[in-house]
Amino acid sequence: MHLTHFLIVSAALFCAGVYGVLTRRNAVAILMCIELMLNAANLNLIAFAHFGDPDLILGQAFTIFVLTVAAAEAAVGLAIVLSVYRNSKHINVDDLHILKW
Repeated sequence: MHLTHFLIVSAALFCAGVYGVLTRRNAVAILMCIELMLNAANLNLIAFAHFGDPDLILGQAFTIFVLTVAAAEAAVGLAIVLSVYRNSKHINVDDLHILKW
């Protein structure tokens, strides 16, 4: 397989994530789409690391860093969603006004 194949799959995943973020109203679905976009970026990092210089592990190191940040983002995001759900009994992002001052 060539680098182009990986880039096409990654672009498709990223576009699906962007579409999901822009069209979804459920906060959990938006968080899942953000994770999809981060995984598309991880696929790019690994593909470029593999086809660029296989002896260096820079792509893998950045991927582990992105996965760590994504896990923290998911934990904080889900904690906020649970807190909002306890107060308003729904997680529709269009109707959320309780986060304003």
